[in-house]
Amino acid sequence: MTTSVAISAHENAGVWIDHRQAWVVVLVPGGEHTTVIPSHVEKHAERGGDSPLKGAYESRQVPADDKRQRALTGELNVYYDAVVAALRNHGKLLIIGPGEAKGELHARLVRQKLGDRIAAIETEGQMTERQVVARVRTFFGVAAPRMQAPP
Repeated sequence: MTTSVAISAHENAGVWIDHRQAWVVVLVPGGEHTTVIPSHVEKHAERGGDSPLKGAYESRQVPADDKRQRALTGELNVYYDAVVAALRNHGKLLIIGPGEAKGELHARLVRQKLGDRIAAIETEGQMTERQVVARVRTFFGVAAPRMQAPP
């Protein structure tokens, strides 16, 4: 259930994050507000062609590693800035994710003086939107709103 409600600093939020996307769940009175933030980060290009052991190798087939790393870092910086912006105006934060992204987000929140809002960091594999919402609700002790029977 996604609702459009004004969001305040008293509302807790959770984020499931990896390098591809982030699910931001903000608990609001009577429901939650869920936002997906895609990273638009390109996967590292694999070097193609022959290996040096098997024959000729064309160094221009793939950009140099340092250029690829700078591009990846720049794309991730934009992504993390968007996630931090989505979390900035909320109370306590739960960070969930399968890999390095949750630690990188934690470091960015600390650098931006938001580290004191982090309630917990947990490792979880791939999750659906419903699972993320349920995990955030459970962590903060907020029951799901009851569905009313149709008239």
